[in-house]
Amino acid sequence: MKDLSWKVLSSSYLIKDTWATIRVESCQTPDGRIVEPYYVYEFPNWVTAVAFTKDGRVILERQYRHALGKTMYEIPGGCVDASDANLEAAIGRELLEETGYRFEKFDYLGTTSANPSTNTNIMHMFIAYDGECVAEQQLDAGEDLEVLIVTVDEFLELFRQGAFIQAMHTVAIYRALEKLGKLTIQL
Repeated sequence: MKDLSWKVLSSSYLIKDTWATIRVESCQTPDGRIVEPYYVYEFPNWVTAVAFTKDGRVILERQYRHALGKTMYEIPGGCVDASDANLEAAIGRELLEETGYRFEKFDYLGTTSANPSTNTNIMHMFIAYDGECVAEQQLDAGEDLEVLIVTVDEFLELFRQGAFIQAMHTVAIYRALEKLGKLTIQL
């Protein structure tokens, strides 16, 4: 197969901040064309989960998202921290912080990317099982979210109605539904 990789000729940071790290690069394609400026957005990797309580209900969140100016349904998740021992520890920590629930078991569903053209990170997706409420939420300074516990039927109906618009959460939901036998893909 042909190598399609670009060569980075120069790279410098435009901004390095907690939630915004952007670099600008000059690149050369395999056929010699120069592509500049090329902007790359650096983010930490993320984790998310379709999370089930011990009694089989689904844990959802409603959260205001300022860029769109909308409050929307989401599944729990967040950033992988350097202190997390592994990806399961990261999603377990995020679930506990955001929902107050601790989980017995996780199934890994794979990865997705918000935009591999410009973003450096990926989302690791899980199903979390047997959640039990053991604590109060421990939200980050910028977080303000409502936890909702719904039946599987209510969750499926929200999904069918298009209530989840965060693209990576939608991918995670599709993968979870397929793994759980609630969705079949026919070619």
